[in-house]
Amino acid sequence: MNQLTPHFSLEEFTFTEHRNIDNSLPRDLVANAISTCQMLERIRAALSSAKGRDIGMYLTSGYRCLQLNRAVGSADTSDHTRALAADWHAPDFGTPLQVAMFLKDHVDQLNIGQLIHEFGRWVHTGNARPANPINRVITIDGQGPRAGILQVR
Repeated sequence: MNQLTPHFSLEEFTFTEHRNIDNSLPRDLVANAISTCQMLERIRAALSSAKGRDIGMYLTSGYRCLQLNRAVGSADTSDHTRALAADWHAPDFGTPLQVAMFLKDHVDQLNIGQLIHEFGRWVHTGNARPANPINRVITIDGQGPRAGILQVR
């Protein structure tokens, strides 16, 4: 299986530049990866509809095995380790801030569990809803996490 959904492949969902780390998706996480990519398809369709033209999304991080997740400095509890999250950007739509500002009003409609505007450089979307509802739509920057979609500091 190379394509997880029409616009997202297994290769891009597991891609890493850390060549010494095997980031192969375990079989028991395939369903999670497909579900995450289905969420990305809904987001892509919404962005495209809003702009009236096809908007591409470029994954920078999808599934991360625990070793890779630690190598990039993320917490062991990250949804990336369960194939339930992706980091991406959509420059044809706008900046990560513009994308996140648009999506914040559509998290329920698009069934986005978590939306994060990270460091002004990418958007993180996850399937799982955080235990604390205030963490559902946040900005993370040098000051740490803050509720809502905000300019980075």
